[in-house]
Amino acid sequence: MDNIESNSKDWYDRYYKILFLIPIILLIISLAYLGYFFNKHGDFMLKDVSLSGGSSITLQGDIDINKLESQLKSKFPDLSVRSLTDITTGKPVSFILESSSTPEQLKPEIEKALGYKLTDKNSSTEFIGPSLSNSFYKQLLFALLISFILMSITIFVIFRTFLPSLAVIFAVFGDIVMPLALIDFLGIRLSAAGIAAFLMLIGYSVDTDILLTTRAIRTKGNTLNSRIFRAFKTGSFMTLTALVAILPAFFIVSGLPDSFRQIFFILALGLFADLINTWLTNASIIKWYCERKKIQ
Repeated sequence: MDNIESNSKDWYDRYYKILFLIPIILLIISLAYLGYFFNKHGDFMLKDVSLSGGSSITLQGDIDINKLESQLKSKFPDLSVRSLTDITTGKPVSFILESSSTPEQLKPEIEKALGYKLTDKNSSTEFIGPSLSNSFYKQLLFALLISFILMSITIFVIFRTFLPSLAVIFAVFGDIVMPLALIDFLGIRLSAAGIAAFLMLIGYSVDTDILLTTRAIRTKGNTLNSRIFRAFKTGSFMTLTALVAILPAFFIVSGLPDSFRQIFFILALGLFADLINTWLTNASIIKWYCERKKIQ
């Protein structure tokens, strides 16, 4: 057992700087794709009706939703369709159609495709003005930016050393950028709940980074590798526990509203990214810093 532990430590001493390159490459790819995406769409994300403004019409009843969508797509290219299912049976109970068009433009075409009038009994309609939704979107982004800045200030106050603090902030930044790039690549439209999930992700991500930095720099006794390895066991268990709680809710409970599913999906992506950024990026920087400062 001692030989295995010794060999693993020797291997880590030899290759930890190379491991550091993996998240760096992923972050560069993510940033490059976000730049391409911004150049193409004029924003860093696709927004749903709650953030861009438009109509949301909920239809109830037995509807051939695929046929309806294909008929409407030619006139409303930005139309998105999603279903709400019964938790117990898993069968669709209603369908939500969203578009940047006004209800006056969208409802007649839906009625024409369905062959009957939309009433309060078989549908419901919501409309959000573009100016209101755009203001709400800017406020959410401002809240996200302020949260990140306050988190960064708190980290500097706690550790009072530049490089370890920067390593934590860099890891959290990667935990946000990587999931966002993947969400854009998958073509997912973010809602207000989705941006709130990124706010939550800042708190989830920073926990393991603080644990690692505190164990490596401030904890006395044992070797540096042992302290990092113990932090890894505790921190990875924390992250995996959160994933075990989140993933079943996303994949198994199909009746959840889309806003909840989007929160779970973003948190899951962020936690996976956190495993990479904390234990490859942050751990490598902290190990190099401790060796340079002769912290053993």
